[in-house]
Amino acid sequence: MRFPLMRNNILRSDLDAVIEHLRQKDPILTNGPNIRAFEEEWSRWLGVKYSVFVNSGASANLLTMAILRLRHPDGGEVIVPPLTWISDVASVLQNGFTPVFADIDPLTLAMDSRKIIARLGDKTRAVFLTHVQGFDGLTDELLAELKRRNIPLIEDVCESHGATHGGRKLGGFGWISNFSFYYAHHMSTIEGGMICTSDESVYQQARMLRSHGMVRESSDPSLREAYQKENPELNPEFIFAYPAYNTRNTEIGGILGRQQLRRLDDIVLRRNRNLHRFLAGIDPEKYRTDFKLEGCSNYAFNLVLRRPDTALVERVMRRMREDGIEYRRGSAGGGNQLRQPYLKGIIPKDHHRQFPETEHIHFFGFYIGNFPDLQEAEVDEICSIVNNV
Repeated sequence: MRFPLMRNNILRSDLDAVIEHLRQKDPILTNGPNIRAFEEEWSRWLGVKYSVFVNSGASANLLTMAILRLRHPDGGEVIVPPLTWISDVASVLQNGFTPVFADIDPLTLAMDSRKIIARLGDKTRAVFLTHVQGFDGLTDELLAELKRRNIPLIEDVCESHGATHGGRKLGGFGWISNFSFYYAHHMSTIEGGMICTSDESVYQQARMLRSHGMVRESSDPSLREAYQKENPELNPEFIFAYPAYNTRNTEIGGILGRQQLRRLDDIVLRRNRNLHRFLAGIDPEKYRTDFKLEGCSNYAFNLVLRRPDTALVERVMRRMREDGIEYRRGSAGGGNQLRQPYLKGIIPKDHHRQFPETEHIHFFGFYIGNFPDLQEAEVDEICSIVNNV
C-alpha cells in the first residue's frame, strides 16, 4: 500500500529506550516502575487522579464493565453505540448487562445525545459512549441530563487521544474512561490500554481486577489490612478479592508509553492539520465534509458518500485498491455492530434497520490512514484519487 493506515508509529528513539533498559544486568520486565511512572504521567496529561495500565483497550473495557457489575450485581441496561469496536458491546454482554443501542450523529459518528436521552430508563446503569475517529461525541445537554439522573458516563476514548470538549480533554468527563495504545492509534505501546478515573474505589478495584483479583495489588494499606483481618487463615500475599483476570502490561509497554506521551500533543496537531487539508480537498458534492471539528483529535480520514450510491461506492473501493490506498469500510469496527453474528438471538431480527445513520456508514463510509509523517503532497494525491472516481 502506498497509503497505509499507519506508518512509523514506533520510532527509533522508542526502540533505543527499550534496548537501553534491556542492557541492564537484571532488567525488570513485568509490571514495574516504568508502568507506575507511565500511569502517573498519563493521569497528569489527561487531568484525572488515577490511571491503570492494562494490556489492551479491550481489557480496559472488560474491567470497566466488571467494576460496574460490582455495583449492580443484578445487572441492568447499558446504552452503547452501534458504531464502535466489538469490545464495547462484548464487555457489556460478558458482564451480564443488556446492551441498548442509540443511533449516531452523522457530524460526530458518536451516539446522538437526543437518542441516548430518549433511551434512559429505570434500568439504565451507565451510558458507554465512544468518541469515534477522534471526534468529540459529548454535548452539554447529555452531560446535564446524566448528572440530573445520576447515571454514570463511561467514555471510550480509544481512537481520540487528546480530543476535547469545551477545552477539557475527553476522558476526563466520565466516571471511568478507557484508552487504547494499539499500533495504529495516536500513540502506541504495541498493545496496551488505560483505565482512567478520579474515583479512588474504582482505582483500587481496577488494580486488583487487572491482576487476578489479588488484594496485595491495592495501593490502599487500610483496604489490604481489612482483607487480612477478615481472612486470618490466608497468606496475606495471596488473598483474592474477585474472580478476576490477568490483563497486566509489561515494563517494555511502560517505556514505550512514556516515550510516546512526550510527543502526543504534537502528534494531535499534525493529525488535525492533515484532516483539515483532506476535508478541504475532497469533492463536497460526492463526500461529506461537514463533520464537527471543534475539539477534534483526528484518528483517520473519514470518506463518507453524501448520498447512498451502490455503483459509486464500488468504483471508489476499486480505485482506492488500484492506487494503493488502504481503507476500512464501515469506519469504526466494520460498520453496524447490530449486523454481526455474535448478537444473533440477543437483539430482535432486523433490529439494525432502526439505525439509518449507522447503516449509511456501514455501506457508504470508509476511513483512510492519517498519521504524523503523512506529507501535504500525499494528502493532496489521496484527494485527487477519490475525487476522480
